Amino acid sequence: MVYRVSLIRGDGIGPEITEATLRVIEASGIKIEWEEVLVGEKALAKFGHPFPDNSLETLKKNRVALKAPLIVSKDSEPIVLKKGRGMVTFPSINSALRRELGCFVNIRPNKSFPGLPTKYPPIDIVIIREVTEDLYAGLERWAGDGVAEAVKVTTRNACERIASFAFQYAKKNGRKRVTLGHKANVLHLTDGLFLKTAQEVAREYSEIQFDDLMIDALCFQLVNNPSSFDILLLSNQYGDILSDLCAGLTGSLGLAPGANLGDEYSLFEPSHGAAPDIAGRGIANPLALVLSASMMLRHLGETHLSQQIENGVAQLLQDRKVLTPDLGGSSTTEDVLKELVRILRAPEGKA
Repeated sequence: MVYRVSLIRGDGIGPEITEATLRVIEASGIKIEWEEVLVGEKALAKFGHPFPDNSLETLKKNRVALKAPLIVSKDSEPIVLKKGRGMVTFPSINSALRRELGCFVNIRPNKSFPGLPTKYPPIDIVIIREVTEDLYAGLERWAGDGVAEAVKVTTRNACERIASFAFQYAKKNGRKRVTLGHKANVLHLTDGLFLKTAQEVAREYSEIQFDDLMIDALCFQLVNNPSSFDILLLSNQYGDILSDLCAGLTGSLGLAPGANLGDEYSLFEPSHGAAPDIAGRGIANPLALVLSASMMLRHLGETHLSQQIENGVAQLLQDRKVLTPDLGGSSTTEDVLKELVRILRAPEGKA
């Protein structure tokens, strides 16, 4: 079978790690027709807009996309899209992509790899992050001279949808515990609604343990005993922050993949950013994007090939011969690519 998948090469280190990932996917033997979609700086240069209409049309046509990081800096302008007779503003290009594709959940696995030294026992945490609302809805305004306000949006429908997804994910993947992080002791209405709704959903899944922690207490417990956690259910902003924390616990953001899922469309991307400071130097770690592509293959039903790639990454890391600087090595992106391809193509048991 030949799959048709949209490809966003990204900004910064994006093109480098994308090329490496495509060659790893090719080595796996799967047949994919890639249709490149311009989003971000390349789209802005060519079309005068970072997210042109034709790019969205292509993404929707193919339904599945692999995306490298896009530059989103503190100086980035909000993304404004025309909708009917009006305009819709998104806080970032990543937010615009997810919300225009109807993706409501961001899945970010954080897993320790044998042989890769960390300060903790083995960790296997999956972050289930709601990505349609919360403070990242980007509803900000000036309320007066020197006074800025941001609206934290929380709806029962979104809370119920993401909580149901988390418990269904746990059931499908043999997970035993869902922990919700919140600050309901201060944000009584917004985080309180998220907590109350999740508690209601949890009653329908008696086989799955459910508990909750204040977000500050959760951070403390994560750095003290991260291996005690299984699935973390988080709102948009908390999920974004704790994704980086958990990636640090397991070794590097360069190993942190991600998936955005909705009812119709899916977008797979690493958790890390575009790292323009190291772009072009050939030292970027491609493994987070490789693992994101592996998640994509699993989503397409290619479970065996997905597992082969994950096993190959695990062996590469366990061998510790070819590692990029973020993992304490001195190898290049090309070195990692070649070693991973060698492992994938080696006869079973002889890599």
